[in-house]
Amino acid sequence: MKLSRTTTALGAAIAFALALPAQADITVGITVSATGPAASLGIPQKNTLELLPATIGGEKVKWVLLDDASDTTKAVTNAKKLVTEDKVDVIIGSSTTPNSLAMREVAADSATPMISLAASAQIINPADPKTRWIFKTPQNDALMADAIAVSMKANGIKTMGYIGFADAYGDGWLGEIRRSAQTAGIKIVAEEKYNRNDPSVTGQVLKLIAANPEAILIGAAGTPGATPQKELVARGYKGKIYQTHGVGNPDFLRVVGKDGNGTLLPIGPMLVYEQLPDSNAVKKVAADYVGKYEKKFGVRATFGGHLWDAYLLLAQAIPEALKKARPGTPQFRAALRDALESSNVVGVHGVFVMNANDHNGFDNRARVMIRIEDGKWVLQK
Repeated sequence: MKLSRTTTALGAAIAFALALPAQADITVGITVSATGPAASLGIPQKNTLELLPATIGGEKVKWVLLDDASDTTKAVTNAKKLVTEDKVDVIIGSSTTPNSLAMREVAADSATPMISLAASAQIINPADPKTRWIFKTPQNDALMADAIAVSMKANGIKTMGYIGFADAYGDGWLGEIRRSAQTAGIKIVAEEKYNRNDPSVTGQVLKLIAANPEAILIGAAGTPGATPQKELVARGYKGKIYQTHGVGNPDFLRVVGKDGNGTLLPIGPMLVYEQLPDSNAVKKVAADYVGKYEKKFGVRATFGGHLWDAYLLLAQAIPEALKKARPGTPQFRAALRDALESSNVVGVHGVFVMNANDHNGFDNRARVMIRIEDGKWVLQK
């Protein structure tokens, strides 16, 4: 039987189509600390997921969300599930430094790019081979520690004390403030630690006050950052109290209450975007995210902004990766990693300009100094 040209062409087209890889959605795995001690960080990140689009670069995106309950072991379990069962193209998370540090090995071993939502610079230490696959959206501790030291020096402070989490976050901050304080000519006269879920820090605070520092920095994140602050106020401490950018959320303001008045801290510009000049590159992007979040949830969410920034990075990187490979393949994950490493994106917390030696890419545009006054964030001019 002689086949027509039309039949032959149709058969060839079908054979070609069958030979192509199946179309696949882009799968993004997210693990955040929506419950547990770090819930005030993870809840706004979980909420922000509801604002993310269904497509990027013309391709459908499947967002897979898990809760690690602020637990490092659970964060690693979640990361393994996302890689082995959900076959994700990229991981976002987790909310805290210890969890993110623990997840890096899963991401690196599976050659899956990961965008952390935690602060420590150790997460993306370029000297560690694992960090080739790791990126992060919050400001590095070093950038914020320098801002604190500059503020202390401007306020004439010569001596300071430190109390922070007894984990990677607190240890990282202690290391950075030691460096920044030394550069600024400020002496650290007392150092104390506490656990995130400690109900009391009376002993540590009494030791700090006995050392008589002119200022005290609390190296904490979320609502547990209020524990030493309230104790310091209750014990009559009269020096200046500084916090890290880890407490920049409404839950901290609620818990610390009037004891937060006068507190100084560095923060991403998103939190006070209305107080920024119109020339600030971040202002428009921050206004867009804050407007959407506040309309749906009624509050402002610094930590949710870190997940939104992760989305903005992917919105630029995914179309570039799609030029080289299809989702669901090792080639696409590698192309996505390469695209993230060359990111140049205006986010809600700063401008990301990444390279092989810097997988965060923020500069001084990613920080402002603010103070707490009557439950509000006020930009320091």
